[in-house]
Amino acid sequence: MASKSLRRALWVAGLLALAVLVRLTVLRPAAVPVTVFKVAKGRVEETVTNSKAGTVKSRRRAALSSELGGRVESLPARKGSHVRKGDVLLKIVDQDYRAQLAVQESALLAARAARVEACRAAEQLERDVGRNRELAKKEVISPDVLDQLVSRRDATAAACDAAAARIAQAEAARDVARVNLEKAVLRAPFDGVVGDVTTEVGEWITPSPPGLPMIPAVIVLFDPDAIYISAPMDEADVGKVRVGQPGRVTIDAFPGRSFPATVVRVAPYVLDVQEQNRTFETEAELSDATFARTLLPGTSADLEVILGSREDTLRIPSYALLEGGRVLVVEKGRLVSRTVKTGLKNWQFAEVTSGLSEGDLVTVSLDRAEVKEGARVRVEGQTQK
Repeated sequence: MASKSLRRALWVAGLLALAVLVRLTVLRPAAVPVTVFKVAKGRVEETVTNSKAGTVKSRRRAALSSELGGRVESLPARKGSHVRKGDVLLKIVDQDYRAQLAVQESALLAARAARVEACRAAEQLERDVGRNRELAKKEVISPDVLDQLVSRRDATAAACDAAAARIAQAEAARDVARVNLEKAVLRAPFDGVVGDVTTEVGEWITPSPPGLPMIPAVIVLFDPDAIYISAPMDEADVGKVRVGQPGRVTIDAFPGRSFPATVVRVAPYVLDVQEQNRTFETEAELSDATFARTLLPGTSADLEVILGSREDTLRIPSYALLEGGRVLVVEKGRLVSRTVKTGLKNWQFAEVTSGLSEGDLVTVSLDRAEVKEGARVRVEGQTQK
């Protein structure tokens, strides 16, 4: 009886051992493939970036339009043209203004002739009064005759003065006509590049006074030597960004590239726009002035300001950090959780001050539920960033 019970116990034990063996072999979960980052030393930066899209701008930019309405006669300026200060950008038909100038110049000539006539008459009467005054003393002529001559002299002298005033008036009218004729030509106010032209020869244009956006300017001119990047930063970083700090600029038109820059201005106020995050404007100038000249104002750009940096320090990708400052490290085929302390950090790398050693394998495959502490894993790839 005892022998039978022993055989039964051994049979059950064998079945249990077989079940355990099957569980550990056939039914054992497959190792989870992960990508890792090998902890190593390198450069780490602390940076801040604009919270909304930045813009390439020019400190000298003018939206130009003729001060007079009229039909476009010539348009020497074309989009992309390089112009010098004083160059003709646009000219409207000016026959009317030339005719008005000719009329005013003729009126000025007439006024000058009238003044000569009036003043000569006044001079003649002045001489006549002198002679007749002597005759009146000798009682050759009556005092009434002398009084009449004096009155005529005074009247012609006043006419001479009035003629001089009419000359000044005619000169002013001529100058106005001349200015209006000059306004028919739009000239470049500074050396620059034509950024846009919104009219064509033969079209009618009207003046574009400030405050009336429904009437667009006909020519946009900007100075390529005054290019800078304007980037709105989040108000939380207002105490971190300073003039003189280095930075990097990325531009959509040049994917995969970044350009060194320097912060040249930090706005002394925070913009409070309804339904938008509060931001402060930061301006930066590119280190490569030659390249900056090729950029068009209005192009979108992003600015990353470097607040600080360290060389040859342990680092891991910032996205490898979990909540609570933890990372998952591969040890003997399994994921082990470690708590680390970090120093400088940006969107790419974080400095590790404790919790990891050089050569540790930190998993960066954190987008799957099966990647968790204790999971059996196999390394299928290694990333450098």
